[in-house]
Amino acid sequence: MTTDLAFLADCRTRLAFDLVSNTWSPVVIWALKDGPARPGELRARIGGISQKVLTETLRRLEFNGLVARRAYGGSPPRVEYELTSLGRTLLAPIEAFGVWAHDHGDEVLDAQERYGDSAATHFRP
Repeated sequence: MTTDLAFLADCRTRLAFDLVSNTWSPVVIWALKDGPARPGELRARIGGISQKVLTETLRRLEFNGLVARRAYGGSPPRVEYELTSLGRTLLAPIEAFGVWAHDHGDEVLDAQERYGDSAATHFRP
């Protein structure tokens, strides 16, 4: 993994966590796994994301070299986004994390429920 066990501000592991820590970044990357898409197509694939948040996420992914934006002329002009080769390298880790979530999601939800129950009991006036 890394020898930067302290996760210093300039360590690459922290950079990687930062790239995918935004809720929508891995979702958008996954939505682009099958090829280029227009923003409207992405919103339909993803669901629950506003146009503003999608645009911000795409810009952040483009800034980090994970997504490429391609503008086409014509009337009306259109734009497509696609994963770069660097962006495609994140598909396997995102899939692995998704498998983990599938395998352990119920355990996490149970823990949240237990915590909520104990917090409500503990903090009752």
